[in-house]
Amino acid sequence: MAISDPSQLELGLDTFGDVTRDASGRLLSDAETIRNVVDQAVLADEVGLSFFGVGEHHRPEFAVSSPEIVLAAAAARTKAIHLGTAVTVLSSDDPVRVYERFATLDAISNGRAEVILGRGSFVESFPLFGYDLRDYELLFDEKLALFSQLLTEKPVTWSGSTRASLEDADVFPKTENGIRAWVGVGGTPESAVRAARYGYGLMLAIIGGPAHRFRVFTDLYQRSLDSFGRDPLPVGVHSPGHVAETDQQAWDEAYEGFEAMNNTIGRERGWPAYNRLRFQHDVGPEGALYVGSPDTVARKIADTVRTLGLDRFDMKFSTGTLSHERMMRSIELYGAEVAPRVRELLA
Repeated sequence: MAISDPSQLELGLDTFGDVTRDASGRLLSDAETIRNVVDQAVLADEVGLSFFGVGEHHRPEFAVSSPEIVLAAAAARTKAIHLGTAVTVLSSDDPVRVYERFATLDAISNGRAEVILGRGSFVESFPLFGYDLRDYELLFDEKLALFSQLLTEKPVTWSGSTRASLEDADVFPKTENGIRAWVGVGGTPESAVRAARYGYGLMLAIIGGPAHRFRVFTDLYQRSLDSFGRDPLPVGVHSPGHVAETDQQAWDEAYEGFEAMNNTIGRERGWPAYNRLRFQHDVGPEGALYVGSPDTVARKIADTVRTLGLDRFDMKFSTGTLSHERMMRSIELYGAEVAPRVRELLA
């Protein structure tokens, strides 16, 4: 699918606030990591990127459990970049409080707040906040429906089984121009249809396999929008990546972090041990990692944008213990060289 106006393509960055190591190998504190995330958002703004997203997690590998606070700090130091989550785990939160926090962030950022809502690929937040994993689907569906009403910024009447009912409830603060909202989808048809039903943008998290496998979800989403009588809404992709001066440098810098993170999660989920052969497949045309030189990464992003008809591509630039300094250089190259090259290729 061709992009009608490549200049309108949004290129963003996502981070989970992965706890990193410094040049000596010392593991940084959570506090240092969070301060570094704010600096990374500032640099992303300076190099002209469209979006900076921060994920919510409640486990030791990631420092950020309250993304909106980190984003508010970034909002005070940035001028143009949009700021949001990747993702907010709505299932284990309260939709009213989520709306209020993002409306507040929108005020601080002068209308630059966005929210990407999801169920979360990790489930630590469910027992932490007193939710039953047996209600995994019900929690998300009911809360997503309520949040869609809150986005209208009109009094809400709602009832369900996962929280107290609301009767003509008005919620504050009001925003000046509304909040842009997406649903993060990992790859199920039901999720794509649900995003369309409630009127959310579709953000596909592609962390494995070639992008073309996900065309079925973008097509289903567009058909669903039509069937629900909705106007076109944006489609985006979130995938991991890293940029350095050459392919070999990018691979060498990124591998240790990808290996560590995959093996940590793999021990919990029964995955086989990660290795360099698997990594080299993942950075190739049939893999989901956008790791390489600016030209290599730009070509792979452009192919994905064409294949899926995207409005936005967000590169998840932090993985495992990759150092802050290397991530900052990756951001510089992504904004200064990858972004213009992608638009050139699409044009």
